[in-house]
Amino acid sequence: MAGWAGFELSALNPLRTLWLALAAAFLFALLLQLAPARLLPSCALFQDLLRYGKTKQSGSRRPAVCRAFDVPKRYFSHFYVISVVWNGSLLWLLSQSLFLGAPFPNWLGALLRTLGATQFQALEMESKASRMPAAELALSAFLVLVFLWVHSLRRLFECFYVSVFSNAAIHVVQYCFGLVYYVLVGLTVLSQVPMDDKNVYVLGKNLLIQARWFHILGMVMFFWSSAHQYKCHVILSNLRRNKKGVVIHCQHRIPFGDWFEYVSSANYLAELMIYISMAVTFGLHNLTWWLVVTYVFFSQALSAFFNHKFYRSTFVSYPKHRKAFLPFLF
Repeated sequence: MAGWAGFELSALNPLRTLWLALAAAFLFALLLQLAPARLLPSCALFQDLLRYGKTKQSGSRRPAVCRAFDVPKRYFSHFYVISVVWNGSLLWLLSQSLFLGAPFPNWLGALLRTLGATQFQALEMESKASRMPAAELALSAFLVLVFLWVHSLRRLFECFYVSVFSNAAIHVVQYCFGLVYYVLVGLTVLSQVPMDDKNVYVLGKNLLIQARWFHILGMVMFFWSSAHQYKCHVILSNLRRNKKGVVIHCQHRIPFGDWFEYVSSANYLAELMIYISMAVTFGLHNLTWWLVVTYVFFSQALSAFFNHKFYRSTFVSYPKHRKAFLPFLF
């Protein structure tokens, strides 16, 4: 294990560097919010880039220069349209490669090599230390890409048929980041597939024979977390509907039920659990994906902190035992 850790840490490729930087940036932003108020940056743009939706509307009136860059929050659906199309395409190309032996397109292979794809030589070093055969790693990446596509498809469905969006906004920078995010996540997953110049490196004739306990556990955790997130979004949606399902207002109410009994942002907690389920599917020792999980943790924790602060300042009767993001902890 020590040898594997040394190898992983010595290979800080562009993807790992990017996810580490993003995680560090959101950790820093979260620590600033938790610090005494006098230490917070007074720049309105800084706060505007961190907040979105209802938390952007709370507090003092935002400067006109900030409001000029608002984009409707309902445009969240654009993120998932791009993810379904892009990651669906990546999934198709990976399936062709794994099951039919078709090479990746030249542009995709070059892009993955630039980002730090798992190469044959590096894989041999890693396998000796982690004892994870190449075919198992390939199956892990395939399953995680399937999970990512299913997750995006479900969220797209929710945006159109479940969620009730108000006139809340997000900053155009947040919108652009969201457009790029799922493209980057899909490439991160694909970069974990062992390959040489163009071909995916798979041991064994039948990929599914390589299924291990962490593949099964990761799948169970993924669907369990997804079911909870869907239920949480339905709860939030029903706060703005009558018993017949008709939207009657766009105001905010206190959510109750499911994980909302423990935390203010139960849907964010479910998002974190979805990414952890993917880390399990990777066998629990994929450093690149744990950096993705770390980014998700701090970004969701920051948003949950703002949500919790909004609820507590808006509703006098808000449950005092309820935490922001992690049950009983934070």
